[in-house]
Amino acid sequence: MIDVLFDARWIGNHGIGRIARELQRLLPGLTPFHGRRRPSHPLDGILLGAALSRIGPRLFFTPGGNPPIGWSGNFVFSLLDLNLLCVPENSSAIKRAYYRHVIRPACHRAASILTISEYSKREICEWAGVGEEKVVNVSCAVGAPFTPSGKKYDPGYPYLLYVGNRKPHKNLPRLLKAYSLSRVCKEVKLVLSGQPDRYVLEEVRRLGMEGNVEFLDLPSDADLSDAYRGALALMYPSFYEGFGLPPLEAMACGIPVLTSNVCSIPEVVGDAAITIDPFDMGAIADGINRLVHDDSLRVALREKGLLRVNRFSWDETARKTWAALKCAGASDTEGIMENKSVGF
Repeated sequence: MIDVLFDARWIGNHGIGRIARELQRLLPGLTPFHGRRRPSHPLDGILLGAALSRIGPRLFFTPGGNPPIGWSGNFVFSLLDLNLLCVPENSSAIKRAYYRHVIRPACHRAASILTISEYSKREICEWAGVGEEKVVNVSCAVGAPFTPSGKKYDPGYPYLLYVGNRKPHKNLPRLLKAYSLSRVCKEVKLVLSGQPDRYVLEEVRRLGMEGNVEFLDLPSDADLSDAYRGALALMYPSFYEGFGLPPLEAMACGIPVLTSNVCSIPEVVGDAAITIDPFDMGAIADGINRLVHDDSLRVALREKGLLRVNRFSWDETARKTWAALKCAGASDTEGIMENKSVGF
């Protein structure tokens, strides 16, 4: 019998994907589960439940929010945050129904629920109505290539870096407006990760910032770490996060961070970043001005950030995850079974 079947379909260049990749690397006892269908498929839960009934593992573990439906076996799943419920712009009737009829019952059926911050743990316990002992904060971390030494992206001008998608909770419109209000927008450019999209381009034009905002595609962690190291600072004014990985990545690369003082982010950055009210564009603009003009502040934040990063490690995330899996019924000896791949 397979001991722990691990949903390796989540591995990729995104938040859950990084966690999944590191757990597979550090926990060789996990048997990877692969498939052509992505875990975000609308029928994945039902089809996954049927597949698990055929495979019959002792324990199923998924690092994402896709618990199996119709399978009576033991499972552990991860719920990183309640973004799709707590941020109205990211929600919909279908998403709310999925959380109400699939995720919440799964929280009661699962042997354990893994999350990545104390903030998310409190939200999940309150929303799902489960005890604190059932939700385990395994946290997040960064590793290579996110280090202060290495290649730096050099476009020929100084820049502030934004890393993230365009979803409403990332607060990009306020960042653009605050940047346009700052005293530095004519001397330091704002570089946004990813490809340009119509909405952002329209906002940039409306603000008269066409020559001040650039876009940079970052297809790999190596490209991303290069961009961090070349930047004056990271801009991350998100108003909802279950953890907030970019600030930690930036600090690991030795650059200062401006970020929010809400949700899980203070747990991550501590006193090693400038934290602002993400809804206050004046505060964001003031933070930008301080970071660009105060060399000693940037040096101090760099030193604090490099120390802060040491509080987080993938080894510790893996240790906490394995402890939860053992409590849920996994073998007491890590890595005893063959690391075979299972798919459907």
